[in-house]
Amino acid sequence: MRIALTHNLKITGSAEEAEFDSPETIAAIAGALERAGHEVERIEVSGPASRVLARLEALQPDLIFNTAEGHKGKTREAFYPSLFDELGIPYTGSDAYALNVALDKSLTKRVLASYGVATPRARLVNRTTLESGALDDVSFPVIVKPNFEGSSKGIYREWSVCEDAYHLAEVVERQLARFEAGLLVEHYVAGIDVACSFVDGLKEAGGARPNGAGVPEGVLTPVEFVIDPQVPGSYNIYDFNLKHAKPEHVTRRPAQLPPQTIERIRSLTARVVRALDLKDHARCEFRVTPSSSRNQGHDVHFLEVDGLPTLQPGASVFVAAAQRGVDFDGVIRAIVRSACKRRGLLPLLESNAPRRAKRTSLRVGFTYNMKRGEAAAAEGGSTGKPGAGAVYDSEAEFDSPRTIQAIASAIESYGHTVVPLEATPDLPRALTAAGVDVVFNIAEGLRGRGREAQVPALCELLGIPYSGSDATTLSLALDKGLTKQILRAAGIETAEWQVVTTGREKLKPFRYPVIVKPNAEGTSKGITSASVVKDEAAARAAAKQLVDRYHQPALIEEYIAGREFTVGLLGERRPKVLPPMEVVFVDPPTYPVYGYEEKQTDTPRVRFQCPAQVTPSELRRIEKVVRDTFAALACRDVARVDLRMAKDGRVYVIEINPLPGLTPDFSDLCVIAKVAGMDYRSLIGEIMAGCLKRHREARAASPQSALAAAPAAGASAGSAAAPAAAPPTGAAGSAGAAGATGATGAAEPGSQPSPDPTLAGSVSLAAELAPLPPASREVAGP
Repeated sequence: MRIALTHNLKITGSAEEAEFDSPETIAAIAGALERAGHEVERIEVSGPASRVLARLEALQPDLIFNTAEGHKGKTREAFYPSLFDELGIPYTGSDAYALNVALDKSLTKRVLASYGVATPRARLVNRTTLESGALDDVSFPVIVKPNFEGSSKGIYREWSVCEDAYHLAEVVERQLARFEAGLLVEHYVAGIDVACSFVDGLKEAGGARPNGAGVPEGVLTPVEFVIDPQVPGSYNIYDFNLKHAKPEHVTRRPAQLPPQTIERIRSLTARVVRALDLKDHARCEFRVTPSSSRNQGHDVHFLEVDGLPTLQPGASVFVAAAQRGVDFDGVIRAIVRSACKRRGLLPLLESNAPRRAKRTSLRVGFTYNMKRGEAAAAEGGSTGKPGAGAVYDSEAEFDSPRTIQAIASAIESYGHTVVPLEATPDLPRALTAAGVDVVFNIAEGLRGRGREAQVPALCELLGIPYSGSDATTLSLALDKGLTKQILRAAGIETAEWQVVTTGREKLKPFRYPVIVKPNAEGTSKGITSASVVKDEAAARAAAKQLVDRYHQPALIEEYIAGREFTVGLLGERRPKVLPPMEVVFVDPPTYPVYGYEEKQTDTPRVRFQCPAQVTPSELRRIEKVVRDTFAALACRDVARVDLRMAKDGRVYVIEINPLPGLTPDFSDLCVIAKVAGMDYRSLIGEIMAGCLKRHREARAASPQSALAAAPAAGASAGSAAAPAAAPPTGAAGSAGAAGATGATGAAEPGSQPSPDPTLAGSVSLAAELAPLPPASREVAGP
């Protein structure tokens, strides 16, 4: 089956991400699904829902394995199941209504009271109920919990339990400032914490039915949490710190309780699951205390239910499953089987026949500019890493053959056929003849300040959807001076600047030092530590030197002292902001610069911290600035924004790159995406998702023209479709598929283009890729 694994990824370890899944957990779940024979696509859902929607529509999964908690609001856990229902895609776990009820502790208690489930007395407290006497007549001791949170957020051994009205008022005031939706003030019951998991249909490893008359087989053995007695605190509470900061002080083990108490817990769990109509997987939490009655050994108090419990390896569900001889993979398979059984997908799950893909394979034109000087240097035995000012500076923004192959392989892994198209003067003819459905564009262009816009403009002329920002945005963003004008008009902080064309112009009364750059270059071309100058004469000299070297104006701007960050964004109108990465200068000079040489080589002068160590308020400022910048330039699909944060906390935009480098494991965006839980293939898929969405919208808006265009494209392409349709060969079919579209017309570097349209745009790709020996770290405009 094709399974989408939807999740929120834990990146920073902050309390706000407490319910999210760690990269290790997601890797473990994906691995279990893949070992079961499924095709798994990881989809991190943080950010705009439109991006998630585009990914799902492009993937067309048979099933969604959902662990996404949502980010904000009282209904956050229900949001994604509601979206999946609207899309008509089956998913694991409970539906939106059940998750809504389960997240609301107060509502859960009221619902379960009618089912005879004993639970400590409690009341919901918010600003409104507080004014009407919600804390009157409280019977102490009580414990104060956020009403709409899980993972013990907001619960602490040191002060969450209150024994008098003064302490209670203090805690409530403190917590309402953080959890405005409301708090649960609940009678505190001394005892031990016990969890009982439900995995629908989970049998013993040998297939036997577990003991327990009347209790569904999916209700597992209760697990107790044993807290190290050396942990400080007056109350035996499994709090936030123990769950997340000091898990080594807690032992999970099968509950050491009398058999009748065990069965009582299992029976109550089954009752809760039925009452709330929970599906596939859930966990109930109880407080067990010695009974005051002589007839019973223990009292069992229901505390809460988690309709979307953690699947972190080692969690209580896996401790309980191990008692049945079922391992991690077995639990994941059981959850999938339960969902498939409910959704009528068992025949597909149990079928051994190769699955017939539902998604449509597209012909994807892949436009790029290839580095050749660097490749020649590598073949000649050098490192292929020229420093700033070397002869290969002219190709600094181009992409290496290995980067081009990596992107092509990633696109092909989604089932598409890649048609390589180098952005040379022959591109208009090649693109017209290629008969492609969409274009994945990384071409930087050959010359002129509008060079990055050349491929998008051509695609628009031909009516071909393409990835990335449009021609206008790429033209504006390449021109640093125009970009600054737009940012200033939008109220976004950027350093004071002036564009000069000769170096002899009258200069503004700058506050020195200033930094001097080429006005329309990327990859920090022309920027070194010597670019920072301290007076007007030096600024004029530096500007004249750049004008003479790059044959374009120079930008003079005030140097902003402070921390430097770069931030990636993915999406369209409401982009997903990736974790900021800080460029940390090691033993920095007075005016450190992240220049061309630092971007091209593994220099000890800089290191990178991702995610950057910033305060929540600093992170909010950074995210707002990059979102506003993305919107001001009308970017789409992908961009990277470079920032400086001054000592006073103000965030200045240095520049925005809507065509960022995509060199695997090197380019800034790729490094950031990896920290955000996206492997290289997923990153390419994220960038391509918007393009595919625009392709579908264009077809839906004009079905007749799409039908008419198909035979026309086939006629113009001649025999181009034949080699493209050939079965891929090579590792995983990726490299071979690239060869299928380009190798038939490959020519040696420097040979004349063939007039045969089937060869257009494919010249030299396979020939230049094949002979390259392994090389050291390479870059194409990080």
